[in-house]
Amino acid sequence: MPMLPDGTPVPALGQGTWHMGENARARTAEVDALRLGIDLGMTLIDTAEMYAEGGSEEVVGDAIEGRRDGVFLVSKVYPHNASRRGAVAACERSLKRMRVETIDLYLLHWRGSVPLSETVEAFEALRKAGKIRHWGVSNCDVDDLEELGTALAGCATDQVLYSLEHRGVEYDLLPFCERRRMPVMAYSPVGQGGRMLRHKALAEVAERHGATPAQIAIAWTLRGGNVISIPKAADPAHVRQNAAARDIALLAEDLATLDAGFPPPARKRSLAML
Repeated sequence: MPMLPDGTPVPALGQGTWHMGENARARTAEVDALRLGIDLGMTLIDTAEMYAEGGSEEVVGDAIEGRRDGVFLVSKVYPHNASRRGAVAACERSLKRMRVETIDLYLLHWRGSVPLSETVEAFEALRKAGKIRHWGVSNCDVDDLEELGTALAGCATDQVLYSLEHRGVEYDLLPFCERRRMPVMAYSPVGQGGRMLRHKALAEVAERHGATPAQIAIAWTLRGGNVISIPKAADPAHVRQNAAARDIALLAEDLATLDAGFPPPARKRSLAML
């Protein structure tokens, strides 16, 4: 189980909510899917004020009603709201939408024009006020983290795009975070649009394990112990499949097959984002 820098344990496998809350007709199914995920031990739920302009947070609020104590709740603030006053106001709106008193982990969604130092100041004020328990960043590279200076000690995670087809963070960002015992949170671990899941290397490894390509993709992100993976699923069958990915132990042969199909980075690459 990964741990935040202060020793707080967090689930290695959680639930993403990007695109949830966009369709009112899908709301009941989305809520039920998140609740099922909680039942299956995927108790970390990631959302953001950007997702459906708050609609995703409202879905999360419905899903965790009566179960707040058993959930590790993550949300993110827009860069243009990440000022000294703006972040505090945005956090209050998120709390209201989710009908909770505290967010466990509050992230800067990506860098904007507001200085990082000002955002950190706002995050620390929210933490001291009991509105959030931890803070971190998202879509930030090594130079961004280094810019935090001494404040880096308070940064709990960096949430980035990380999957077999987007391995650039392995070159320097993952090692940088590992040295500081700061877990990385992987969003879109099964890719977008299904192209990655049709790759023959994933199919080969999936067949060996009697699993789906998506399960292998998730298990691959969990292989090192310092990554929190947050796949999104709104279908009960997919939720169960995601949860079962935790039990897949990839062998050296599997990793070699995947490395051949999806080569690790040999040089520094720009941080990928969706």
